[in-house]
This record gives sequence, structure tokens and C-alpha cells, in this order.
Amino acid sequence: MPVPLTQRLSATPRGARLARHLTLTQLQAWGIPYGSGVSEAVAVIVAELAANAVTHGRVPGRDFELRLSRPTGSVRIEVSDTLTEQRPPKPGDVRPAHPLDEHGRGLVLVEALASRWEVLDRDPAPGKTVRAEVDLRGCANH
Repeated sequence: MPVPLTQRLSATPRGARLARHLTLTQLQAWGIPYGSGVSEAVAVIVAELAANAVTHGRVPGRDFELRLSRPTGSVRIEVSDTLTEQRPPKPGDVRPAHPLDEHGRGLVLVEALASRWEVLDRDPAPGKTVRAEVDLRGCANH
């Protein structure tokens, strides 16, 4: 099984961008080519979850954490923050944004691209983790 990646990043827009770049580099190291369907889906999911952690889960002075792993047949993404008061909707409860809204599409994209996802209490506490998986089966060129 490939070695997982765990990285703490600053809860800033720069940290969110870095999360996406680290993800693409890690996927390439795992043999999932840049530009493939899996690579693109995972990159979008990481970008959205990291942006949410920075925008909605930010606690001043605290980082967010990105974890990537390769359980059999999929890529698992976990983004954790330390804010406990605000939780995102659960899978199936995400409502599409109105056409003129400037925000509110991130979890819609996660729900559309992930094979499955969930919101968990962060371990160790405090906070929450959003975990998403993208299946490798049936994806051309991984």
C-alpha cells in the first residue's frame, strides 16, 4: 500500500492552494497521472475542502490538516480543522446554490465528484474532518 501523506497547512488562501499542489504531486508519485479523471476529481475535492477549512473552519492561530491515503481501490482525502461550532451539511443534504450566489458550490462539487464522503468528529479533538473517497475502478487512466 502506498505511503500516506499528512501535512498541516496554514489556514490561509495560500495554505489551501498549497494543499491542491501537494495533492497533485502525491497522486503523480502514486502513479495517478496529472490530468487523469481521478487526478482532476481529487484535486477539485481537495481545493474545495481546503477552501472551506480556511473560510469556514478557521480558528486564528490554528492550522488545518490534509491527509491523503490509498486504501484498496480508491484515493481517500481527509481535511480537518479545529472549529467545532459550524458543521457542513451531511451527504445528501447539500443544497445547490442559487445561480447568482457567489458562494455555496464547494460541497455540491464534492458530492458530485466523490464516490462517497462524510463529516466526522476530529480525532484528536477539537474540530471536524471531512473525508471523501474517489474510486479508482472504472476510471480510465486512473
